[in-house]
Amino acid sequence: MDYRIDVEGHGLLYFTITRESKRNAVNFQVMEGLKKAIERAKEDDIKALVVTGEGERAFCSGGDLSEFHALKTESEAYEMLSKMGKILYELATLPKPTIALINGTAVGGGCEIATACDFRIARRNTKLGFIQGSLAITTGWGGGTLLLERVQPSIGLKILSEAAVYKSDSLHSVGFIDQLVDHVNKEAVEVFLEKMSTIHSSVLSAYKQTIIRKWLETNLYTRMEQEMRTCAILWEREPHHEAVAQFLNKKKSKAK
Repeated sequence: MDYRIDVEGHGLLYFTITRESKRNAVNFQVMEGLKKAIERAKEDDIKALVVTGEGERAFCSGGDLSEFHALKTESEAYEMLSKMGKILYELATLPKPTIALINGTAVGGGCEIATACDFRIARRNTKLGFIQGSLAITTGWGGGTLLLERVQPSIGLKILSEAAVYKSDSLHSVGFIDQLVDHVNKEAVEVFLEKMSTIHSSVLSAYKQTIIRKWLETNLYTRMEQEMRTCAILWEREPHHEAVAQFLNKKKSKAK
């Protein structure tokens, strides 16, 4: 199994990607697992959903290119992108608090998953980046649209356009990371939620609905879906296939 779903004390549901050897890259099984976790989080006994990765190296390195590189055409790419995009929309609009517990590097789609959560807790000096541009594509799971909801548009546009890797400390200073910690663990989540956990879950859900109503009025999903379609168009083009081939060849060379 490439994921784990656990319920901890105080009604916290943990979804953990368990592909440490693959830097917790997302494949179709992880997608299905996240979908199941979101459905489980809707039940009354759950107060918040926490998304994290196994180990200390990576929160999530994005989509598993060794698996998704087989997708060549715009339609093939869109089928995968829209599948995960819908899941991240469900994560973003879950009427419960959601936390990305960033235990290690988060790049590409890993940052998109973190952005879909309400809050982000990260270890100091952890590396994060929307690096999709370096592969000649845009964000494709709706994460770019969500980022522009989380931070000032000019800051979000710069982060996306540079396709660079940043330290968590610098992203904390612009409001993307909510809490920096020395040790990423369940205690860090409990401390972050300490005051919130004393509030009745119906109140927390009501406040979350205020954001969801705004997103419904501004057609959040339609905007995310357009992002998916744009990425699919770029995915089919040769510059993307060449960039992925170079990336995979580099990985092979390092492994030797």
